[in-house]
Amino acid sequence: MKIKFLGQNCFLFTHNGITILTDPFYNFQKNKSKFDITTKKIDYILITHAHGDHTADVEEVLKLYPEVTMIAQPEICGYYKHPRCIDINFGGSAKIDDLKITMVPASHTSSFPDGTYGGEPCGYIFRLQDKNIYFSGDTGVMSDMAIFPQLYGAIDLAILPIGGHYTMCARKASFAAADLLGTSKVIACHFDTFPPIAIDKEHAKLAFEDKNVELILPKLGEEFDY
Repeated sequence: MKIKFLGQNCFLFTHNGITILTDPFYNFQKNKSKFDITTKKIDYILITHAHGDHTADVEEVLKLYPEVTMIAQPEICGYYKHPRCIDINFGGSAKIDDLKITMVPASHTSSFPDGTYGGEPCGYIFRLQDKNIYFSGDTGVMSDMAIFPQLYGAIDLAILPIGGHYTMCARKASFAAADLLGTSKVIACHFDTFPPIAIDKEHAKLAFEDKNVELILPKLGEEFDY
């Protein structure tokens, strides 16, 4: 699996030739990420909640790739009225080849920029045959995180917000990673996009080092093999 960071909570996952774009918000920083949506066919859109910094570019993707499949809460699928939707809810799963994507709760809020209710916010567990990736979405620390390894198996990698203000800060995210999720590797997101979520990177690194968790602070456009 390849994981490319496109800013905020927007990632491009590529698995067995299938592309999954999460929380489309790639245009805001595309001058730095160099990402061009027209050069990479998108097979799936995966949405965690309805806030504008997670849905701003959904309409563009739907226009460019009308055959794309959206995976999201029933309320979000209903909002877009896209004919190809997999509307799941907490505990439900979508199957893509050998990848199972299960929706789990998040501690946040959710509404579209026009005020329309966006359902409850969520995260997802990416379940492969021998690996589990927790893609948390926007969230604060919550006790549910401790249950995920019991339900789905060891969390090999977590993608967590660390910007604070709207989500967990680095200190809280490191606690979630080590003491609740039991993971040893984190890719950070939802930081430095706007002034309220600007971070001190050295402080963030130290917070995770104190918990013996590897922290990856991705650069815009950076891609990882996992």
